[in-house]
Amino acid sequence: MFRRTFLRLAFCLVLAGLSACTHTPATSNSTRLVGVAQVDLTPDYPVRLNGYGGRRAEFEGVEQRIRAKAIAIGSDAERPFILITVDNCGVPEWIRTELVKRLAARRVTSERFAICSSHTHSAPMLNGVLPTIFGIPVPPEHQRNIDRYTSELTDKLEQVARAALAERKPAHLAWTTGKVTFAKNRRKPTPTGFQNAEYPEGPTDHELPLLRVTSPDGKLRAVLVNYACHCTTSGLNKIHADWAGSAQLAIEKAHPGVIALTAIGCGADQNPYPRGTYELADKHGQSLADEVARLLKEGKFTELNSPLTGVTKRIELPFDKLPTRAEWEAAAKKPGADGLRAQFALAKLEKGEKIPDRLPYLVQVWSFGPDLAMVFLPGEVVVDYGLRIKREFATGRVWVNGYANDVPCYIPSRRVWEEGGYEAAGAMVYYNRPARFDGTQETRIMDAVQALMPKVFAR
Repeated sequence: MFRRTFLRLAFCLVLAGLSACTHTPATSNSTRLVGVAQVDLTPDYPVRLNGYGGRRAEFEGVEQRIRAKAIAIGSDAERPFILITVDNCGVPEWIRTELVKRLAARRVTSERFAICSSHTHSAPMLNGVLPTIFGIPVPPEHQRNIDRYTSELTDKLEQVARAALAERKPAHLAWTTGKVTFAKNRRKPTPTGFQNAEYPEGPTDHELPLLRVTSPDGKLRAVLVNYACHCTTSGLNKIHADWAGSAQLAIEKAHPGVIALTAIGCGADQNPYPRGTYELADKHGQSLADEVARLLKEGKFTELNSPLTGVTKRIELPFDKLPTRAEWEAAAKKPGADGLRAQFALAKLEKGEKIPDRLPYLVQVWSFGPDLAMVFLPGEVVVDYGLRIKREFATGRVWVNGYANDVPCYIPSRRVWEEGGYEAAGAMVYYNRPARFDGTQETRIMDAVQALMPKVFAR
């Protein structure tokens, strides 16, 4: 009897040991397939730059070349993830949809594909982003070059994604966070409303998350960083990737052979200060690169060994009350973007089309087990979202990207919406949106993030 009991107990202990071994987290020696690649996006013909409505001539030269870069994670059997960063004011969702279609044969799906725009205001215009910003119709000779560049950029984004897939090899992924401080809130309250000016007392997010890609022998291959700040250091009529591009160049100079990628956080109401020159863009970029160098040397990294998962949820953000046809007709007589937006609306109504009363909005979450969740939010998302998401979910394990997968307009928080001003309503005219949101946008977005976020990240 004793012998049978002993053997039964020993057998259970062996099974328990095997089970424990099966569920033991992977060690820092674990590898996964990771590929990185880049492609130059700088046109050799003139194109209008996007971001500033008063800048209506085609660009006058190239001060800094612009690029797209990609990280591909996972094997074909696992179905790979691809993240692309682009030096551009905004890549519209229709381009993302086209790229997912083109990459479907490589087992890339919408849930596993993300594009992060840097929102530099010194890159060529793309069809579908800020279509009414200039306040007057774009002349046909300028539109032809915009059409050409939009098509070429789409092809190059496919090219860089395929290059990253082709370059996959065993690698380690790890992440940490640092801090840079050149971003400051730009919504300065005044007796007559909010002014676009430096406002240090306003909310900011100075966190700098960093993803590190190393080969099995420890050699650095790539870094991806994120910072919540507008790329608006300069507004001259030359191509330039602003501080995000300067940071990439400074990181790559300090680490030859490494590919540096920069994404933007929830920085729609954050500007770089001081600002106004290319030299200041380089200064801000260097400060970020210096922090990257410090983190790579002495930062406490968390190894990302768990499988990567991705989910999306499409929601709708309702607009406030839309103008009547009579109101559109009256607005169409106004100069500038107000008039042009109304003319576009009337043209749709003449065709029997409806003016959309809500904005489609794709929320995306990637997670590396319990160690890191990446949130991707489209549009010019104000800082309140990044701060709230990182506050309401697992502190120190969440990374928030704005300007992701689409840049349809500003996304104000409820606070900003109630305060009013440019980010709350004024900028909608430049994105050809019929009205401001109805005030429920923050609740709807946060509900979607809550639905997608793995439970392990709950506070």
